[in-house]
Amino acid sequence: MAEQVLEVASAAASGADIEVAADRTRLALSRFANSGIHQNVADDTLTVRVRLHAAGRTASGSSTLTNTDGLRALVERSVQAVGVAPVDPGWPGLAPVSPAPDVAPVDVAAGDATPGDRAERIRAFVDAAGGLETAGYCRTSHWTGAFVNSAGQSIRGESAEVGMDGIARLAGTDGVARKASSRLADIDGGVLGARAAAKAHAAADPVELPPGRYEVVLEPTAVSDVLQNLAVYGFNGKMVADGRSFAEVGADQLDPSVTLVDDAPGVGSSHDLDGTPRQRLVLVDRGTTVAVAYDRRTAAEAGAESTGHATGMTSWGAFAAHLGLKPAAGTGHEDFAAEVDGPVAEAATAALVANVERGVLVTDLWYTRVLDTKSLAITGLTRNGVWLIEDGEVTQPLSNFRFTQSYRDALAPGAVLGIGGVAEPQPDSWVSARWTAPALHLASWNFTGGASG
Repeated sequence: MAEQVLEVASAAASGADIEVAADRTRLALSRFANSGIHQNVADDTLTVRVRLHAAGRTASGSSTLTNTDGLRALVERSVQAVGVAPVDPGWPGLAPVSPAPDVAPVDVAAGDATPGDRAERIRAFVDAAGGLETAGYCRTSHWTGAFVNSAGQSIRGESAEVGMDGIARLAGTDGVARKASSRLADIDGGVLGARAAAKAHAAADPVELPPGRYEVVLEPTAVSDVLQNLAVYGFNGKMVADGRSFAEVGADQLDPSVTLVDDAPGVGSSHDLDGTPRQRLVLVDRGTTVAVAYDRRTAAEAGAESTGHATGMTSWGAFAAHLGLKPAAGTGHEDFAAEVDGPVAEAATAALVANVERGVLVTDLWYTRVLDTKSLAITGLTRNGVWLIEDGEVTQPLSNFRFTQSYRDALAPGAVLGIGGVAEPQPDSWVSARWTAPALHLASWNFTGGASG
């Protein structure tokens, strides 16, 4: 289909730079509340996008009307739009001919998952919670896409994802468990439900801890928020070019234990919206910033090469939507995340807790907002379980905190005291992103008050 639309557009706009993308996304979601499924929805959409650049002007359009008349109308609208569009001096040109990368194979079971497959995992979550009230979702998605342009680039891709996020509630306290994977079989609702229930039981009768700076262990569910903000505001090529990011290529900016890698091919993503092949991109290597994410436009402005991170959100720039923190090696937990009793999610996190004399265990960060992009100062709240750590043991559930903390400073040289040996993929609220996070033991986190004020 993409090739056919390119032919029509080339005839209608001879000599123009033309891109055509055809993407089919099948997204299905089963939600549960009060320990029962209350919503099952699915969407199967084929979208065709056309972008034209002619006479120094750029315009784009998209349509889900993919019959012959609908596609011709899309081309006609796009040609008309480019004639009256403002001059675009930043047009970077078309993506050159480049081969598709090697990507993770698609799990057929994930791509063709049924409502019954999702319900099976939800039932296992509910049963494992042992009678506690539960809520959450199980989501499956399957994407196939093709991209062509008038410079000869032609690339296709396919990927699938499964995500589950649920809470168990006891007397007003919640425990949470989440996981994402490209394989349906990797999502075990029973394991997640048991984890959430253990946290809910351990969070009963919390006490207030005075605000201040505390040593912390952030569980993978909390670290995913750190990674998301680093991706969007820190290692975003547009933010760097605008002087709004701390990232400086070649500088030793983070602790030597920190290596950050965006691995879109590892989850099956083959190309970006510019038609540039995705690549495994190391952003931070043992504390040293070595790269930032670019699309074609931001790369041209910086005199760099695109890294394959076009998102279609030009005002936001390019960012790494599959960012992961490399787990520690040699911990004895590299190949599995053994479940443990109590509030600590698994054995790799428990190993970090054992090294804390006095500090705080944090399950989740939410409602986070950026106060200053340059230092990546964030304010937000904890939720779904916070505990006091004393002499390597979790001793007391705590009430939720408000915090104000520079994520950059939290990971600065000397500030990272330990990284877990297992990186757990965490689902994002939007299906095209995923954060792969081990637990983190940090020297200091600035809690500014209770969540109530």
